[in-house]
Amino acid sequence: MRLDVPTLFLMTVAVTFMVGALFLLSWSQTRRERALAIWGIAHLAGSVASCMLGLRGAIPDPVSIGLGNAVMIGAYGLIWSGVRAFEGRRPLLGWALAGSVVWLGACLAPAFYASLPARIIVASIIAGSYCALGAWTVWRGRGEPLVSRYPALILLGTYAVIYWVRIPLAAFIPPPAFAPGSDSPWFAILCFVGTLYSIAIAFVLMALTKERAEREQRLAAETDALTGIASRRAFVARAEACLAIRPAALLLLDLDHFKAINDRYGHSVGDAVLTAFCHAASPMLPRSAVFGRLGGEEFACLLPETGPVLAARFAESVRDSVGRIAHPDYPDLRVGVSIGIAAAGAGGALDDLLRRADGALYGAKHSGRDQVMVDETPIPEAAVVLAA
Repeated sequence: MRLDVPTLFLMTVAVTFMVGALFLLSWSQTRRERALAIWGIAHLAGSVASCMLGLRGAIPDPVSIGLGNAVMIGAYGLIWSGVRAFEGRRPLLGWALAGSVVWLGACLAPAFYASLPARIIVASIIAGSYCALGAWTVWRGRGEPLVSRYPALILLGTYAVIYWVRIPLAAFIPPPAFAPGSDSPWFAILCFVGTLYSIAIAFVLMALTKERAEREQRLAAETDALTGIASRRAFVARAEACLAIRPAALLLLDLDHFKAINDRYGHSVGDAVLTAFCHAASPMLPRSAVFGRLGGEEFACLLPETGPVLAARFAESVRDSVGRIAHPDYPDLRVGVSIGIAAAGAGGALDDLLRRADGALYGAKHSGRDQVMVDETPIPEAAVVLAA
């Protein structure tokens, strides 16, 4: 099959331009994600560069070869800069455009400008380096689990390799000179690969921003906005999944006289007490614990592989730590917590566990508050995990 070079050239310019416009449209709807704006400008610059390169012979060579390649190199630098912005780093626009400056400076040397292999080598080094930097930046951000992160890494890394492979080829196998108006297969391949890259990188980068937005929404739904621990919905889901396969103990915690704290000191102090409670309780719990806010001043903690005796020890540690909470502006403020404990074997129902822990909590409240009380319902012996 023979590829029509003028058609491929027009397709490359049009596709790259449309991709840039789509990036800017997405940015206009999500202004806080400035990476979309940078990627949009990069693709619009790429379409302009493709047009200048494609018009070689119809426009002066310094514009087509010199300026066209400078704009194209700058587009790759902007893509890397956009990746940095996406990962929460400074875009470094100066460094993104430094490659274009180096290219234009080199073109001022007559010997370099007259050598096609030299131009290919320098352009490939710079463009490949920007792609490699983009891949490295994506890799450094892997702590944020996004499905499209590794396709983006592979795509940018592969394109860097493609550019760098051109370096020894240009050095040892001098490429034939060609003009876009000719039927050169090299230009056809260049247009075709450029179009595929524009589509692929746009798809992957758009997917990254979409996945981040969805992840942030999911985390917001699963996190209590005030305390930063699991919301009721998230706690129930995680606790049920854990209890389905492992025995566990449940701590139901309720701050004592919290309404009186709100009434006397104000809701801002009440909110500070809730936050301080979480900060005090969390270090006392094992890393495997599922800790969440059920609502108001009521919290719950599921301790996997833990029996009533060990759970009571954890609860006493929490109670003691909470009792040391102090507010510098209110030295007479006292915070206490009542805790009810119930245990169940693997496969137990969370609703039943909550009901029994609530009964124990009621007993702790009724007995004077600031206490730990354990539900005495027998547990199948095989499911009990004894305290060490």
